[in-house]
Amino acid sequence: MNRDLPVLYSFRRCPYAMRARLSIRHAMIKVELREIELRSKPTQMLAASPKGTVPVLVLADGAVIDESLDIMRWALLQNDPGKWLQVNDFETLIHTNDSSFKYNLDRYKYADRYPEHPAGFYRQQGELFLAELESRLMRTQYLCGSYFSIADAAIAPFIRQFAAVDERVFQALPYPALKRWLAVFLSLPLFDDVMSKYAVWEPGSSLVVFGGDTV
Repeated sequence: MNRDLPVLYSFRRCPYAMRARLSIRHAMIKVELREIELRSKPTQMLAASPKGTVPVLVLADGAVIDESLDIMRWALLQNDPGKWLQVNDFETLIHTNDSSFKYNLDRYKYADRYPEHPAGFYRQQGELFLAELESRLMRTQYLCGSYFSIADAAIAPFIRQFAAVDERVFQALPYPALKRWLAVFLSLPLFDDVMSKYAVWEPGSSLVVFGGDTV
């Protein structure tokens, strides 16, 4: 391992890992990216963070950050050219996303694992949060104001996942401002950058450098 670089264990499609990569890329910080398979987690990652979830960031001094929001803050406190952290009222919004909305999103996406209710029930419960976001986005271009911020980066990957469960149903929902906002997010060069595909990391693999000053 290149000890000059932090190591980021990531899984491309995980929304938690996605939000971490968005912030690292925005902050123009270089890390060694290690793409993993969730069904075969590397022992090196588990040694750093036994809970076994991504993202995991191992700093050059050996310190470990294994919560996605903490990784976002770590990156943005070093460099925040877009002033992502300089907005108000983002913490409560992200907490709602990560708690009740994520709870219903999981059950909507994997409804066969939760037969207590049909998928539509969980979708409707998730829509309570969508309606809150729609209300905000009818007033401002982004979730916390006129520009893309930590709130948008933290939440958009989860709305993307919700929409992908059934694209036809999502497009029929009455949230035009939310759909516009999601489409803008998906068209960002930053999003394209963080969604590049990489081979699964194995010990001895070639170094993959992610981030840096090419945004």
